[in-house]
Amino acid sequence: MYREIEIFRAVMLSGSTSRAAEKLDISQPAVSQAIRKLEENAGLKLFARMRGRLMPTQEATALMVDVDQHFTGMEAIAHRLRSLSELGLGRLAVAAYPAVGNLFMPRAIASFDVEKRNIQISLKVLSSRDVYQQVMAGQVDFGLMADEIPPGGLENSPFLQAEGVVVMAKNHPLARRQIIHPADLAQTDFLALSPEDSSQQQLNRLMEHHGLSLQVRIETPYSLTICEMARLGLGVGLVNPIVAYDFMDTDLVIRPFSSAINFAGLMIFRLGKPLSENAREFMRALRIQLDKDMRTIRTHMQKTSRNNN
Repeated sequence: MYREIEIFRAVMLSGSTSRAAEKLDISQPAVSQAIRKLEENAGLKLFARMRGRLMPTQEATALMVDVDQHFTGMEAIAHRLRSLSELGLGRLAVAAYPAVGNLFMPRAIASFDVEKRNIQISLKVLSSRDVYQQVMAGQVDFGLMADEIPPGGLENSPFLQAEGVVVMAKNHPLARRQIIHPADLAQTDFLALSPEDSSQQQLNRLMEHHGLSLQVRIETPYSLTICEMARLGLGVGLVNPIVAYDFMDTDLVIRPFSSAINFAGLMIFRLGKPLSENAREFMRALRIQLDKDMRTIRTHMQKTSRNNN
């Protein structure tokens, strides 16, 4: 019956038996015979014959919905098979939260040399909650998310564990200091991360412990945005150092903070689902790139702090 359904779909899409026959490279009588056979087997009248043409009935239109979904799925599978053949080792799908997805991931992908490995990478930059959902649904091979979302139901391992750094414009008064203290932050316009951000919550508790408060001027979910606003002189912010990395060669000043405010990220993947060799190799490449970048920014802060004095 599969062949008859295929011919039925061709007639529905082309609008006539002659065009369907041409598309399938068969004769027009063969198309008509297949339609009659399908109607007999199904016990339905699928087409009304008017002046030599087949007009689809309501039953045919309803059937076409299911048929089209089936064939669309089959075409997707065929496309996937062709992709795997053309791309050699295949395709790798990753979801990452913005702190690492926007700038760190492209840098890591470049070092991974996807052209030489002959693979295709799909990178989705999403909120941590959406990263979690993508991994749970099996839409990606693995994900990177911030620690404020519990990774229940998934395998996870620590990825990013770093102390926040303070950023400001080069002409800001605090730029002359080697280390920034809580009292310094209380005396200037502050660019804050969102209240639900775990690092911002740590900072708020620290300020309260010292009997201080932040003068929040602007609030945003992204360290990247804070870095750019700080560079433009809108205030001072405490950000993820892996984001500040990409501002080292700009006029943004990056300084260590006297207290440890931690930024943490997790690598997550599905329980019981073996990772491909591509995924495992890329995970290793991400950790290598992260270690390299963190050492670079620490060296940068030490160097610029010495040059300032």
